[in-house]
Amino acid sequence: MATAPFVLLVAFAGDQDSYGLMLLFGFFLGIGGTTFAVGIPFVNAWFAADRRGFATGVFGAGMGGTALSAFFTPRFVDWFGYGVTHVIIAVALVVVALVVWSAMRDSPVWSPNTDPVVPKLAAAMRLPVTWQMSFLYAVAFGGFVAFSTYLPTYLKDVYEFDLTQAGTRTAGFAIAAVVCRPIGGVLSDRIGPRAVAATSFAGAAVMAVVVALQPEPEIPAGISFVVLAAFLGLGTGGVFAWVAAMAPKERVGSVSGIVGAAGGLGGFFPPLVMGATYDEADHSYTIGLMLLCATALVALLYTLLGIKKRKEPVSG
Repeated sequence: MATAPFVLLVAFAGDQDSYGLMLLFGFFLGIGGTTFAVGIPFVNAWFAADRRGFATGVFGAGMGGTALSAFFTPRFVDWFGYGVTHVIIAVALVVVALVVWSAMRDSPVWSPNTDPVVPKLAAAMRLPVTWQMSFLYAVAFGGFVAFSTYLPTYLKDVYEFDLTQAGTRTAGFAIAAVVCRPIGGVLSDRIGPRAVAATSFAGAAVMAVVVALQPEPEIPAGISFVVLAAFLGLGTGGVFAWVAAMAPKERVGSVSGIVGAAGGLGGFFPPLVMGATYDEADHSYTIGLMLLCATALVALLYTLLGIKKRKEPVSG
């Protein structure tokens, strides 16, 4: 609910051509992101330990909003205009807030943590799992966010699609990641989140190289991006299943908030790197994609060797 007015203020900033106001109001749009930190412990409380990978994966599939935005936003602007599009988004946020308020209930086993916020966050930041999962999530979810944000530009520069065409294909990329996120959670319940995360990072490293080779449109390029998205989606599901398994019960919300923020930050830097390393003469993002490959390989090695085995959920 609190986010809705800032959607309208962002529209105002755009009308004023004010980058400063856009940053200011965009900062407050992050209020909506707190629902992720709230949702993970909310979902955890409703499910047994051996089903939390599935539960958090389904919850995390809400990142499919990225796909909906990529598909509908440019069309809404064409159909209704810039200002009305922002009003529609603000109204949608209010409607969802009312549905949540009237329909959602806390688990009977849930009890509030009454610790002060700052000490609670400090305690979460002292846990090794917080920083371990933050790094992995920054790579997995950050990769997804970065591609979802920058893919329209990439497709325009490399394949010369217009904004609407690029948005449609970006929506396909996001949908693939969204579908695979709960699959990553389910597999984490069965084979353990370490194996799922390792598979994700290995696959992402390989597909970054494939994408750098600029496969031909439509089918080869489309399949390459969808497979890359699928691996990143598996990773997001696997990492948060790992959070649910390793974080102390009373710290799941705090740890989830920090890890989620790390994922957002992970999506902030790659577009800057992609833009800085773009080879305009060859219409190539090879350097940026090779850096993605290297980062995924580091995450793979850290997943396999850098995190001590504790209580990973494995069930048949």
